[in-house]
Amino acid sequence: MDRSRLLLAGLLQLLAILYAVWFWGDRQYTLALLVFSLPPLLLMIGVMARRRTAAFWAGVFALFWFSHAVMVAWADPVKAKFAWVGIVLSIGIVLATSWPAFAKRFGRKG
Repeated sequence: MDRSRLLLAGLLQLLAILYAVWFWGDRQYTLALLVFSLPPLLLMIGVMARRRTAAFWAGVFALFWFSHAVMVAWADPVKAKFAWVGIVLSIGIVLATSWPAFAKRFGRKG
């Protein structure tokens, strides 16, 4: 498996763990896991199974995760550390999903 897929799968797994820790102790913890942790886990499985659209959808969802994290970082100083980690991970996911296309477009020409 190529490195960009492994990196993407790892970032998705880290994001799922981040949300599980972030919402720990919340009254609606199960719902938070379903809404925030389950999608990156399912996308990670799709990426590892080499589903063509999994990386695309990970990039699309990363835009939501990024927006959510920016909003929380701005509005809630108590949860800002979690949000900044979410910002970094979501940017990493976008870059990992785009890397194969960048490499193909700007790679060395033989």
